Amino acid sequence: MTQKQDRILLSIRGMTCGHCQGRVERALRAVPGVVEVQVDLEAGRATVQGDVEVAALVQAADQAGYPAEPV
Repeated sequence: MTQKQDRILLSIRGMTCGHCQGRVERALRAVPGVVEVQVDLEAGRATVQGDVEVAALVQAADQAGYPAEPV
């Protein structure tokens, strides 16, 4: 049985370098239910796949120092 995997797109502010990108990626991956994370530094966006609440992703990014909001 396969579990439905939602894709969530977030706008991430404040990323200026690869270190920032990695920090956001690690913060989002740490949220329970996340299966895959792709962070696009140039676009300032993250795509997250998994069975997870958007609010939990926004909170994780915010706590890492990068304000986020769903797109």
